[in-house]
Amino acid sequence: MVHLPSSKLPNVGTTIFTQMTQLANQHQAINLSQGFPDFLPDSGLLSSVDHFIKKGFNQYAPLGGMIPLKEAIATKIEKSHQTDYHPDSEITVTAGGTQAIFTAIATFIQKEDEVIIFEPAYDCYEPTVELFGGIVKRFEMKAPDYSIDWNVVKGLITEKTKMIILNNPNNPSGKVFKENDIQELIKIVKDTSILILSDEVYENITFDGREHLSICRYPELKERSLLIASFGKLFHVTGWKVGYCAAPKALTDEFRKVHQFNVFCVNTPVQLALAEYMKNEEHYIHLSQFFQEKRDFLRKGLSNTSFGILDCEGTYFQALTYDKISDKNDFEFATELTIRHKVASVPFSAFYKNRLNENVIRLCFAKKQETLEQALEFLAKV
Repeated sequence: MVHLPSSKLPNVGTTIFTQMTQLANQHQAINLSQGFPDFLPDSGLLSSVDHFIKKGFNQYAPLGGMIPLKEAIATKIEKSHQTDYHPDSEITVTAGGTQAIFTAIATFIQKEDEVIIFEPAYDCYEPTVELFGGIVKRFEMKAPDYSIDWNVVKGLITEKTKMIILNNPNNPSGKVFKENDIQELIKIVKDTSILILSDEVYENITFDGREHLSICRYPELKERSLLIASFGKLFHVTGWKVGYCAAPKALTDEFRKVHQFNVFCVNTPVQLALAEYMKNEEHYIHLSQFFQEKRDFLRKGLSNTSFGILDCEGTYFQALTYDKISDKNDFEFATELTIRHKVASVPFSAFYKNRLNENVIRLCFAKKQETLEQALEFLAKV
């Protein structure tokens, strides 16, 4: 019998998203756990992919991505954030946001390097850092406001700090960075060599007139940052797995050294279709309004229940407390909610290393109106 080598990720199992989706499927529950839309993307975008497939664009794309798409990305960033990235040397098309994050960490993190993350955190950050021998240091943002004490963050900085990973707007809390947060971050990294990995896949989904303050708007941050974004969130096509990394040339050159051996390139006809579709900015500038209507509908429906509704400043996730309903921990409650009440959610403790339980769950509202209506009907009976 062959003895397997020791695991590089001994404490990692099946993700909570997969667990809750499987549970939802098993019990025929409405799946508000995993973050994907249950409605179709624009038929014009679908037709465009079909067009480029039939026109014969079915072979390898260039390493950095198709030029028309990189130019469209550069134009979008310039219009949104008034800053320039060179399409050919500073923008790399990736197989989704998660691949871009993995590649960035793989590129720059070496053994004993320290990486600061903010919890609740997207679940790919820490395992990837550990794969490459890095050490994760955490700041815990807590309910109900998930604010950041930057003095505490400053105390986490050592001579070994190589990278700070940000997620703005934050999944799962829905928290959006304010100007003060950015200015405090600038102070912390000034006169250091610390890199910033800025996960901004929900950049176009902010609410109540809030502006997304991208890391690239600030020259002192842009020069040290890798900005990650995703077309899956922008155009409701999470299964296409297309995103990008924008970074200064020196960082991009290193990023692409790893990227070429990770995936090399990304789906050619889809890239061309996205480039064509992005020529009309009307296809994405109203995304916040689109999702705010869904957020507001869900929040209004929940206002008549015993759930506590936390602030949601961005993303398409709503955080709820259930203190008045149950004294179970959040995993037990989310399981019961799925089995007994037919609505699947995600427990917030899954986003913390120490499984911090504050009796908070997350619902995804990137769903059809009838899906949300049925979910509210079930939740009203909890």
